[in-house]
Amino acid sequence: MKRADLEHILRACKGTTGETEFIVVGSQAILGKFPDAPRVLRESMEADVYPKLRPDLAPFLDGNLGELSLFHQTHGLWVDGVSTTTATLPAGWEARLVKVCNENTAGAIGWCLDPHDIAYSKLAARREKDLAYVAALVRHKMIRPAAMEKQFAGTPDAALRARLTEAWGICRRRAATPEAA
Repeated sequence: MKRADLEHILRACKGTTGETEFIVVGSQAILGKFPDAPRVLRESMEADVYPKLRPDLAPFLDGNLGELSLFHQTHGLWVDGVSTTTATLPAGWEARLVKVCNENTAGAIGWCLDPHDIAYSKLAARREKDLAYVAALVRHKMIRPAAMEKQFAGTPDAALRARLTEAWGICRRRAATPEAA
């Protein structure tokens, strides 16, 4: 996916719901802060989105713009209408959202997760593809280790904190190995 594709998705979300502000979580939120992110971070053709003020409309997005929809068949992109609880996020994530709004979004605003918050959510999910994504963020120096470790330290749930820290160690080791490049 390219930044222009995300902008197209935001336009379509606005046209489908009548809402103007959307939260973008998941891997393609990287396009908020890094419009020209490395290809390895832009492989997905789906954006995980929910309307900021009307998250209850997320299933409507999924039904109209989701996988196998006419939108998907026409543009090769799709929307996964997600809930507010889809991503496990650290305290203060809302203050770090990155705004995407320009002439290509036709008045729609995409609030994309900061790369550190994307990494946090992927470490919490701990699927293989998520660990590979975080390792790529580290390899490309798109997240700061000190910022990640500060987020972990502020996680009140001890079990989650341990899970995040362990997954973080895996990702840092992978990012440091030549075959991971």
